[in-house]
Amino acid sequence: QVQLMESGGGSVQAGGSLKLSCVLSPYIYSTYCMGWFRQAPGKEREGVAAISTGSGITYYTDSVKGRFTISQTNAKNTVYLQMNSLKPEDTAMYYCAAKSYCSSDWSADFPYWGQGTQVTVSS
Repeated sequence: QVQLMESGGGSVQAGGSLKLSCVLSPYIYSTYCMGWFRQAPGKEREGVAAISTGSGITYYTDSVKGRFTISQTNAKNTVYLQMNSLKPEDTAMYYCAAKSYCSSDWSADFPYWGQGTQVTVSS
């Protein structure tokens, strides 16, 4: 029932920036945990970042701390991933996902997923 739509992917050179967007609809829960995941060819899917739309608390995987920022709109149905200082190893398909709340294992057990948007970073 819940649908997610990502946008904003593209191709950039190393050191560049991209901003990804994810829209969730319908917003049937009072709050969500909304996250960004990525999967590169031959690699396991990894959680990149997440935000609790209720508390505003954010979570990041170590490799993107200081470079990526997850944020939300006041309406809480849209989240962004601002990606700065991009590296070739950031190249992946990026997926938006949602669950009812951010558990202690913030990257686990997301039932709702978008279709993905490609991010390619060249050296």
